[in-house]
Amino acid sequence: MRTKQKVGLTASEIAALWSAYISCSMAICLSQYFSKYLEDKEARSLLEESLKRYQAHLKNITHIFTEEKFPVPRGYNDDDVDLSAPSLFFGLFPLSYVYSVSRMDLISYSAYTTSAAREDVRALFSDWMQFSLEMFNKATDLMLSKGIYDRPAFIPYPEHVSFMNDKPGMLTEWFKPKRPLNVLEISDIFFNLERNNYAVILLTGFSQIIRDDQIKQYLLRGKKLANKHIEFLNEILIQDDLLGNNMVNTDVTTSTVSPFSERLILGIITLTNSAAVSFLGRSLSTATRTDLTVEYSKLLLEVLKYGKDGMDLLIERGWMEEPPHAPDRKKLAGV
Repeated sequence: MRTKQKVGLTASEIAALWSAYISCSMAICLSQYFSKYLEDKEARSLLEESLKRYQAHLKNITHIFTEEKFPVPRGYNDDDVDLSAPSLFFGLFPLSYVYSVSRMDLISYSAYTTSAAREDVRALFSDWMQFSLEMFNKATDLMLSKGIYDRPAFIPYPEHVSFMNDKPGMLTEWFKPKRPLNVLEISDIFFNLERNNYAVILLTGFSQIIRDDQIKQYLLRGKKLANKHIEFLNEILIQDDLLGNNMVNTDVTTSTVSPFSERLILGIITLTNSAAVSFLGRSLSTATRTDLTVEYSKLLLEVLKYGKDGMDLLIERGWMEEPPHAPDRKKLAGV
């Protein structure tokens, strides 16, 4: 009978578990706060189900790290959330939160699963990925039933299969009328709009409760950047006689009392900014209209610069938890 030899965690597995710990601890803080004020019973039940699972995730990661005698990350905890603070978001915004986070989790957990070799780590992330899919489906169904899910555009079905006749090169694209958007491009535009609308709501709320003026200006700059992206993407849709996606900014209350630490707020924006880089990178890889690829490249650079400045703010204040890294062999050797 063969016995399984226990193998330590690889750098990829540590990266996955460490990143998941940080994001799960963040999600617990947000979910605890949202559940306090969410009145809709169905949405509240879904949020509480999500909260319990994130708490279980944190225990699972802590168990693995403890067994490996590996330092458990600090992440975010009760010190980063004030449950006595008044509601900052109202309506069904917490349901939109579950929807958005489950989408991001699906992308993250699939990457973590395929980067792991150890069976227990793969099993862990596989299970989490399945749960994230369930949360996404439930949140989508609930948003549809309550009339708050904005569907992407409909187009007439094509009558036959067609193939491109021209190479999508610089000359052929620049010097002929722009062709209509294809479904890949429409899909990416819609979900980038959805993501930026969500970011505007977050940044609107956070900017009115933050006390640090430097961080406040950073958040307002992010809101301006998100609105710029919304304006550009809507204009592209309108040029093709497709309905733009407009947000009615009614999900933020007038509260100026912060329920979250400034460290947590910057952490949330850093995480959403990373998601923006991922989504824009995908959009850039699928777009074949040159005007789109050029503009996506510009937008991506702006988001990267914004993210870098946010990281600098975290580091300057001593709030940036450093990921585990390889030893500096040159320093150890004294060279």
